Amino acid sequence: MTYSGSFKLALCATVLGLLAIAPGSANAATATTTFAVNSTVVATCTISATAMAFGNYTGVVADSTSTISTTCTNTTPYQIGLDAGTGTGATVTARSMTGAGVLLAYGLYSDATHTTNWGNTPGTDTPASVTATGAVQTVTVYGQIAAGLYVAPGVYADTITATITY
Repeated sequence: MTYSGSFKLALCATVLGLLAIAPGSANAATATTTFAVNSTVVATCTISATAMAFGNYTGVVADSTSTISTTCTNTTPYQIGLDAGTGTGATVTARSMTGAGVLLAYGLYSDATHTTNWGNTPGTDTPASVTATGAVQTVTVYGQIAAGLYVAPGVYADTITATITY
């Protein structure tokens, strides 16, 4: 196959034209734009607790603890309340475990000396408000069964619901 002189001339011109617009050439152009990025962080908290196990009760004072762990968005104020539990007739000031057809009284407190009852109404009978750090924070619940409660032998249990208000 033979090519005419005009075709060869056109081919050379095309190749030279392509070389003139090769990457990095002074003829390159760019355009830019911007876009917004946003989010709204809402206050949120999670809460969990360990079991409170008094062990064997023999009629003498029995103490135990539970640890409540919370994680809330940074700077969020919160309070933790503890309900009355599931014992028949229980209140936040007179909690009871059920077992062997009877009740075993106990208390939950916010202090190790067992003098400040831990209730369920923020601002009234719960510990003071805490400001979250964004990391896990823990608090101890102190439990006590008073001496001299000689109820029927058996296993006694209750379920407490811890509520975080933020």
